[in-house]
Amino acid sequence: MATENQLSLGSDEQKVSYGLGRQFGDHLMQTHIAGIDLEAVIAGMEQAFMGQSSVIPPDSLEAAYQAVETKLKAAAKARAGKALEDGESFLARNSRKNNIVSLDSGLQYEVLDKGTGELPGLDSRVRTHYHGTLLDGTVFDSSVERDEPAEFGVSQVIAGWTEALQLMPVGSRWRLYIPSGLAYGSQGAGADIPPNATLTFEVSLLEILQQ
Repeated sequence: MATENQLSLGSDEQKVSYGLGRQFGDHLMQTHIAGIDLEAVIAGMEQAFMGQSSVIPPDSLEAAYQAVETKLKAAAKARAGKALEDGESFLARNSRKNNIVSLDSGLQYEVLDKGTGELPGLDSRVRTHYHGTLLDGTVFDSSVERDEPAEFGVSQVIAGWTEALQLMPVGSRWRLYIPSGLAYGSQGAGADIPPNATLTFEVSLLEILQQ
């Protein structure tokens, strides 16, 4: 593995050159294309930089792009289908536990701490602490880790949250199990929440800011 000294990254231009390479490498990683050939990538960059003609005809390159795109879509569809099946299976098992409340919508919750305060309404604005994870335990968002409570309207969040909040007295701490249909559905959310993901939140309702 080459070090900074071996690469001779002493000048600003060399450091920027390295930075450009890192940015392109990060982009390649984000494509999630299996079988990326780094030697071929470097050869293409060198030939383009030197003004040489492509060794692959444009029509062949376009056909290759389309073939890889088809593979990526098929893989994404398979992952989404598995996520949906895994979520449904998890919720079915979870519903059989004595401490789990299952609602007609598909939302499930577990009362960790019973609150005695007022119930929010659909038009309320609330202050909460939460910790959100995927079924495998991956944390995708957490006001607890940021040590900064979140404030928002009850109707301005995902459907599973909107339903649960209106059932939670202030002072409550619940664990929510939200099926994908009440979360981000088949679209997912950014890079952190994949399509059809069932989500788990531990939510503390701290106060109602506006009823």
